[in-house]
Amino acid sequence: MGQKTIWILGIVAFVWGMLTLYVEKAGPKQAVSFGNPNARKHVLIVYDPDPLYNLDEQVCQNLAQGLAKANCYVEVQSVAVAREEMNKTFDLYVFCANTYNWSPDWVLVGYINRHPHLENQPVVAITLGGGSTARSQRLLEKKILRKKAKLLAIKSLWLWRPNDENRMTESNVKVAVSIAHDWGIALATEL
Repeated sequence: MGQKTIWILGIVAFVWGMLTLYVEKAGPKQAVSFGNPNARKHVLIVYDPDPLYNLDEQVCQNLAQGLAKANCYVEVQSVAVAREEMNKTFDLYVFCANTYNWSPDWVLVGYINRHPHLENQPVVAITLGGGSTARSQRLLEKKILRKKAKLLAIKSLWLWRPNDENRMTESNVKVAVSIAHDWGIALATEL
């Protein structure tokens, strides 16, 4: 391997590392709620905002709207907010993980690892990514199961890969948020 090749590989590795650190850093505090606070079922949706795309935020809020439409009260919180409220309990926890380097984002995984109330609690998980989320989904599932939570369902949604082969003319983002909304209604009926 020549010196020029080593320099190029070094530069690529440096840029890749810096980009990884940028996207993996904890996002800002964000919180929004949907539905009636007096509803019988309370749901917490947690995500760490992606600094490049906001697919995670859109998916979480549309999932929340679907759950609220089916008579649940839903709090959508970034990890920065959810960390401060770990002592609250919910009827369902939803974790939405961005995929970076074929793995779920570090901040959300750290939140799950530190959460004190997940044992025997119903959990749903979502992995988001450009289109390669299989490994990320497996790792996220393992993290949740290690906490002895009851994993009810796990789903992947993509930014670039088709989310529904029957809706190829629509934007992947629009399809993803539509799927999330409909899934929220379906999940609420199972609670």
